[in-house]
Amino acid sequence: MLRQLSIRDFVTVDELELAFEAGFTVLTGETGAGKSILIDALALALGERGDAGIVRTGASRAEIGAEFDIAGLPAMQAWLAEQELDDENDCLMRRVIDSTGRSRCFINGRAVTAQQLRAAGEFLVDIHGQHAHQSLLKAAAQRELLDGYGGAAELARDVAHHYRGWRQASDKLSALRQNSQDTAVEREQLLWQAEELDGLKFSPEEWEALQTEHKRLAYAVQLGEGAGFALDAISEGETNATSLLHNANTRLSALVDYDSGLLAIVELVESATVQLQEAAHALRQYTDRLDADPARLAEVEQRIGQVLDTARKFRVKAENIPDVLASVHQRLQALSAASDLAALQAEVEAAHRAWSSSARQLSAARTAAADRLAQHVSSTMQQLALAGGRFGIQLTALAEESPYGLEQIEFLVSPHPGAVEKALSKVASGGELSRISLALQTAVSQVAGVPTLIFDEVDVGIGGGVAEIVGRLLKALAVNRQILCITHLPQVAAVGEHHLQVSKILRQEETYSRIAALALPERIDEIARMLGGVTITDTTRQHAREMLNCSGA
Repeated sequence: MLRQLSIRDFVTVDELELAFEAGFTVLTGETGAGKSILIDALALALGERGDAGIVRTGASRAEIGAEFDIAGLPAMQAWLAEQELDDENDCLMRRVIDSTGRSRCFINGRAVTAQQLRAAGEFLVDIHGQHAHQSLLKAAAQRELLDGYGGAAELARDVAHHYRGWRQASDKLSALRQNSQDTAVEREQLLWQAEELDGLKFSPEEWEALQTEHKRLAYAVQLGEGAGFALDAISEGETNATSLLHNANTRLSALVDYDSGLLAIVELVESATVQLQEAAHALRQYTDRLDADPARLAEVEQRIGQVLDTARKFRVKAENIPDVLASVHQRLQALSAASDLAALQAEVEAAHRAWSSSARQLSAARTAAADRLAQHVSSTMQQLALAGGRFGIQLTALAEESPYGLEQIEFLVSPHPGAVEKALSKVASGGELSRISLALQTAVSQVAGVPTLIFDEVDVGIGGGVAEIVGRLLKALAVNRQILCITHLPQVAAVGEHHLQVSKILRQEETYSRIAALALPERIDEIARMLGGVTITDTTRQHAREMLNCSGA
């Protein structure tokens, strides 16, 4: 469950630390005080999109942190361990957005992507927005609600995945049939290129060796003359460095007896003499091996020319010829795989069978869930001033394959006794729709796996005694879940086990939002305000006190 939420420089909040309890928490406040700020901040911490506009004016960045207790969520713990983000029984999610819109995400102190943040959030919190009753008229929302209630959301994703795979394979098969002639021409050209490149038997190592050998053969005369000159200068000439050093060493050695300081110099000269002798030996060996070979030079030049001609033909550098050959073979393999009509046809059929199998499983799950959900919502409607009303779900077989399964899903309602069930969009008024939506959301929430459910003014369009029933429904959910509800109804607020109040203050001509936990006296005043408006009287306070007493607060 959610244990703590910290907000810094977010919209109209400069700094806020909130602790949360298990059970049913209500959040109230005057219109415009910023009741939805808490939900918006939490949504950002759970990976929702954000931009620079959420950073408080004058601040450099906004920062939101949410701490969760995940001791009872083994699936969440396993996911964190898989992502190498585990931290025993706690999960700290943090989001930072700077004034340029740049966003950074963290889980347990480690940097993650926004996608990972969203994936983690799906284990932790489910937010029901205040406009849920409007989206309920859309086919996609009805389908997702039924699949969520039936525990078939993952199966629905599998159906969509298999459908995409089947369509892709079908499109590939159709393209192959239409372009088989073009494919044959391309394949023939690639085979010719592969034959020529394979026949060249080129390697980068050979190319480097060829260039080195060519330089040596082409400059054999100059190399021989230079080596001979150096050999004469070192040891073979009438006057050479070796002889001169030898003479110098003899003279200096004879003087060591008179001055021992010359001994180090003598050693240096001896070392130089040895090195010159080794150099002379190496030069003799080099000149012995050095031999101008016009025939070999011609062979090397012919091979270099062959390689360069091929490189020019394929418009690449010589050293990149192996890459071209690899690309040609790769394309040939792709064409060979794609040109196998029988194999591709088999792939299409296998993909269609996978879609069909998962779609039938999804259809069975929907059929079973539809009956249960219809009964649950119909029962709840009786409590929400829709006595005698019935809720139904119609599954209509589709004429062709669909990424959403085998059937179209439509919610039906009969709001009054004896009325024929008709499409929700054609029957329900605004107030009726909001009550049916709430019944649906509470039904789905009861089977949801997430520990924290947030209801953001889902009681819009509801009042009077129905509002009290709504509060009791939400409190009943809080037996096994942590429930947070933003409400404008005193009947709902009075049922809450914990009460947070949002207010706004003006400081240095800037507006700031504050959220504070209310004790019983403050709760009485807040519910009295919700009952009576600006002026709070003893009568409204007494009414508020009675509402709280009746709710067991």
